[in-house]
Amino acid sequence: MGRKEEIIYATLELASQRGLKAISMSQIAEKVGIKAPSLYNHFKSKDEILKAMYGFLREAAQKNRSYGFPDTGDMASKRLEQILMESLLAYLEIISDRNMLLFFRVLYSVRSIDPLAAEIVLEETDHMIQSTKRLFYALAVHGKMKTEGIDTAATAFALTVHSLIDYRMDKITAGLTDQFGDNGSPCPEALADFVKWFSLQVGGDRHEQKTH
Repeated sequence: MGRKEEIIYATLELASQRGLKAISMSQIAEKVGIKAPSLYNHFKSKDEILKAMYGFLREAAQKNRSYGFPDTGDMASKRLEQILMESLLAYLEIISDRNMLLFFRVLYSVRSIDPLAAEIVLEETDHMIQSTKRLFYALAVHGKMKTEGIDTAATAFALTVHSLIDYRMDKITAGLTDQFGDNGSPCPEALADFVKWFSLQVGGDRHEQKTH
């Protein structure tokens, strides 16, 4: 593990225990076992560490996931609900990674007062909206969903998913559950129910003919 990675993990651990605002660069340096001036050779500020942390942890979670995003070549043989669930499971496995969960809990605790935390949450939401739009256009081409209002449908889907993820995060923070998913799945039951309902609302003509 390189020094930058050590700093990222040390910062994440300290922030998850004490809160992002309560830790200092000197505390991070002490946690890593280096002098503060050495820390500044790698990162100039906590904000810089936070930005690097987002990219590093997300990339690590993507490499470790077991679910793959749907292949457009397989869409013809699958139901809309199955395709959306596969896509959602691949995404959920990224953000429910242990370190990503810790990271988002840190962000969520300060995003109303910290512009950078809010910016990262927005970046993650925008990332999902754009990915969902690309998926929905491919689904429409394959006749799996209606072609009208695809951009609106994708935005509504992505924002609802994020709202339900926020709800689950709040339940974890409140101590009401210690698991992100339900029934042995990385997906909360409320999200699975939403995917099923959404699929019925936007299914295209050819999709409906195949499933009824």
